[in-house]
Parts: sequence; C-alpha cells; structure tokens
Amino acid sequence: MRVRWLGWAGVELEAEGESLVIDLLGEPEGVLEGTGLSAPLPTVTRPHTEGRVLAGLCTHLHRDHTDAAALARALRPGAPVLHPASFGGDDHENLWTLKADGELTQLGLPRRPMTAWETTGIGPFTIAAVPAVDGIGDPQLSWAVEAGGKRVIHLGDSMFHGYWWRAAHRHGPFDAVLTPVNGPALCFPHCQPASPRPAALDAEHAALAGRLLGAKAAIPIHYDGFHIDGVYGTRPDELSRYLDAAAAEEYEVLPLKPGEAVTV
Repeated sequence: MRVRWLGWAGVELEAEGESLVIDLLGEPEGVLEGTGLSAPLPTVTRPHTEGRVLAGLCTHLHRDHTDAAALARALRPGAPVLHPASFGGDDHENLWTLKADGELTQLGLPRRPMTAWETTGIGPFTIAAVPAVDGIGDPQLSWAVEAGGKRVIHLGDSMFHGYWWRAAHRHGPFDAVLTPVNGPALCFPHCQPASPRPAALDAEHAALAGRLLGAKAAIPIHYDGFHIDGVYGTRPDELSRYLDAAAAEEYEVLPLKPGEAVTV
C-alpha cells in the first residue's frame, strides 16, 4: 500500500491501481471563512489520483477534515463519502459541523454515515470505522484500512482514549499509524467553559498511542497550521516535540513533506 501525506490531515492511499482519500483538505482558507478569524494556513497538495478516487473517508465533519469541494474534484462519479453518523442535537451542539455538512449536501455528494466498528469493502480496500473521541464532543471515527495484506489506521484529530487495545486486537497489527501530533487547546463559543486539555493527541500522547496500537511505523500529521491565540492554541515546534517523544519507541517514525509518499 502506498501512503501519501497531502498536508494537514489529508492522506491518499493507493493499492492495486485504486485509491482512497482520508480527511482531504483542498482550500485551507475555507476553514475560517465567515468567522472573522485569521491564522497561519497549512501547506496542502492534491491527490495524485484526483478524479479517480474510489471513496472519500472523513474522520469527522469539521471543515479542516471534510472539504466538500476538494472531495468533489477527487472522487470519480458516484463515489461515496464515508463519515460518522450524527449524534443528533440542535444547531448549537453541532455548530462546528454545520459548514462541512452543508457543503456536502450542497454539492450532492453521495454519503454513507458509518457507526463504530462497522466495516465495508470498496475495491481492494477493507475499511473499518474505529471509535475515536473528538475534543469538543462531535462524532469522530478513526479509519482502519487494509489492502494487499497491509494495514494502516488514520486517527483524524482524536484525543487520547481507551479504544487503542480493542482497535489493535480487531484490526491490527498496523503497518502504519497516521497520528495527529499538535495537541491544540480549544476555546470555542459553544463549548464553554473551555478546557485547557489537548483536544487532539499531543506529542507524548501520540507517541504512546502508536505503541498501544502496535505500530510498525508512525507518520505524524495534523500540525503546522491554524494556530489562533485564545481560540486554537498550539505550542511551537510540534513535529520536533513529537520526534523527541517517540525517539525511544520501538516503531519507526516516518515524517513526510506534503506530497511525499511511502510504501508500507
């Protein structure tokens, strides 16, 4: 399986001449559109197989992980978008999912909501929806994908939780774990009082998650972008802090530049 980092949390998986994308982001500026906020934007790149992708997997319906326009360009006609099933609730609860959800609907992309531990096959890929925990309580899944005897898991921007061992037992061992590393502290208007705890895996938590998942290799994602003081707070040198935290682990760490790929 060929794993290509597309920047931020975006990943392209290729096997047997077919491909998937996970958490594709094409226009980072769209994440903050209409908020009045500005921030450093991550560097992103398009999938090599744009226009021919079998399916788009979204770990959750936040705009930086679900970019409907980018998915529309990437997917072949009729290809589905897989994402977590809704928890229900009103617009206040779902404030941070409304933009991405509305854009998917507006563009008429075929959608398949998935529940935890549900599995499906698309082309050469077996896809499993693994439970994950979102930093502000929105539905989130990790995606475990197998093709050609190789297995990877994409952790989206999950925070630390207790499903690691069950995921490894059911869907491991993992040839690669794609893990967020920036550990942001969030202060959003609909989630008050704010929590100072990391809303996604930080360096130390990401290093440990790789170990608990039985990773053979770990690929850091979800760093270098969107820092906003008092809203989305991250610490500097996110990648170097993760490399230090993972230095003593038995798995290999494979930092990539946007557009770079590795075969696992």
